[in-house]
Amino acid sequence: MMLRRLLPSLALFLSGCAGTLTGYPSLAKRSIENAPMGEPAAAAPAVAQTDPAVQAQVSKLTAQAQAGAAAFDKAYPAAERAVRAASGSAVASEAWVAAQTSLSALEAARNDSVSALASLDVLYVERNNAIADGKASGGVEQIDAARASALAIVDSQNDRVDALKSRLAQP
Repeated sequence: MMLRRLLPSLALFLSGCAGTLTGYPSLAKRSIENAPMGEPAAAAPAVAQTDPAVQAQVSKLTAQAQAGAAAFDKAYPAAERAVRAASGSAVASEAWVAAQTSLSALEAARNDSVSALASLDVLYVERNNAIADGKASGGVEQIDAARASALAIVDSQNDRVDALKSRLAQP
């Protein structure tokens, strides 16, 4: 009895597998795949025109970063003396507070450098977006070189401030 019910169901399932193979594409290599491939013509490198507005911004921001470096270098000896005097002092002692005040003045002196770097980053992104949108061309290399210079200044300042802070007791 069970076999009678099973045979029609089995025949139905097997009939679904008995299709023809003519409806499927061949996996053989097509003639176009054997055709020789030509190399694309190399485009002449585009000469990037210097945008005077970008050049002016880059020059202004580079000067700002250098001014920040000069201000930092001027304020550094006083901060170093205050930290040296506070070395080994307890947190919140008079010498420690004086050193923290000098470090704050040193951090403020580097604001121009940090601000110039941030502005160069924004200018870099805006210029790349304008180039991608087809609204501008060139200028990215100038901005990137100025960014690298400003970043070196800021990194050096960060290292020097961190070295001073590491010599003070931490709360």
